[in-house]
Amino acid sequence: MRKIKTGALLALVAVTLAASASVAAQQTQQAGGTAAAENTQDMQAITREMQALKSRYADEVRKLRELEIRLQALTARVQAQEGVARVQAIQQGGKPAATTGVAGIGVAAGAAQAATATSSSETLVSSEGSTRQEPTSRSVEDVLQQQHVLFNQPLTLEVGLNYARYDRKQLTLNGFLALDAIFLGSIAVEDVASDTFTYTFAARKGITRDLSASIEVPMVQRWTTYQKGGAGGSAAAVAEAGVGGDVAIGDVTAGASYRLFPETTARPEIALNASVGMPTGQAPYGIPWTVLERDNDDFIRFAVPTKQPTGQGVWSINFGASMLKTLDPAILFANASVTHTFKKHFSDLDNSPDTVSPGKVDLGNALNYGIGVAFALNERMSLSMSFSERLNSSARIRPDATGVWQGIIGSSGNAATFGIGMTYALSESMTFVGNLGIGLTPDAPDFSITAKLPFTL
Repeated sequence: MRKIKTGALLALVAVTLAASASVAAQQTQQAGGTAAAENTQDMQAITREMQALKSRYADEVRKLRELEIRLQALTARVQAQEGVARVQAIQQGGKPAATTGVAGIGVAAGAAQAATATSSSETLVSSEGSTRQEPTSRSVEDVLQQQHVLFNQPLTLEVGLNYARYDRKQLTLNGFLALDAIFLGSIAVEDVASDTFTYTFAARKGITRDLSASIEVPMVQRWTTYQKGGAGGSAAAVAEAGVGGDVAIGDVTAGASYRLFPETTARPEIALNASVGMPTGQAPYGIPWTVLERDNDDFIRFAVPTKQPTGQGVWSINFGASMLKTLDPAILFANASVTHTFKKHFSDLDNSPDTVSPGKVDLGNALNYGIGVAFALNERMSLSMSFSERLNSSARIRPDATGVWQGIIGSSGNAATFGIGMTYALSESMTFVGNLGIGLTPDAPDFSITAKLPFTL
């Protein structure tokens, strides 16, 4: 019996141990599944976080590259526009902001590039660009003042001297042809040489940012020498007379300019100009002439005026436009205008001292245009080349005796001139301006020399 109880007890213990082992195995299996699930979730979370970080990193890299490209483009554009910005700053009457602005941008570019650790060479390029642009500032200002309009500037006074030389010879025949081959009469050579000095006093004032006014008062001194061959009936004799030397006021001009469009990278600065010419000078009509030689039949062979004209004698208005484009170091400029003269009545239109013929004069209209280019060599000096042309229509007169308009043969003109100029800044407020004009057509002066000294108050 005891043995039976012991066996049953052992069997019960064995069953108990087996059940415990089974429960422990189940618990262990459940714990392993939970840990694996947690690990899987952690891996998935880390993977998602890494993907998010990579996506944000790619966006940041893309944005960084875009900012770098924009910064490089902006730096290059500002370097190219430095001359434009400086011109605009000068026209606005402020401190030359282009240099400061570009330098600031250059520093900003350098800081940004250093922060992005891309390259420091662009900083050097920017600094070199600023240094290269800086010397053109004053010379650009002088070119702008002489070839275009300098707006919003303080009062500028200018004195100038212009010398022009004319020398015209023509062959005159006084007689008739016999048998269509033999000339019977006198052959004479007429020569008119003129030396004209024009002393100019001008003032310019910027009224607003886009409006400027000016006035110019010329004083004219002219010597004219008249020569006529065949004096006294001798083909070898030449009569000569000189007239002039007095200084008299010429035609005063007052004008205004309005800036229509400021200069941009793609567009030049465009300004509209208008001026009025006042007949304050001595008109060429009604000047008494001195007869130096007459024929036996009282035909006047040689007569000269007693004084020289200094103006055209009529009112005139001028409308036009001018443009200027800065392409550092070159500066392009051009202008075009139309001049209209008003009709005026004079007490005597005839040059003969023996007759008086009152009547009206219509000088006609004129078209003017010019183009040129200037180069700013350094801070103080610039050189320029230009071409200008003036086309005059024919003049007419209407004597009171007839009341009919009559065209004056040979009164139309085409005066073309090639100019070479320079500006040199003598000081902060004074500039020397020189120009040599070479006549290209018979109606233009043979040559002219101009010197000006604008002084800014």
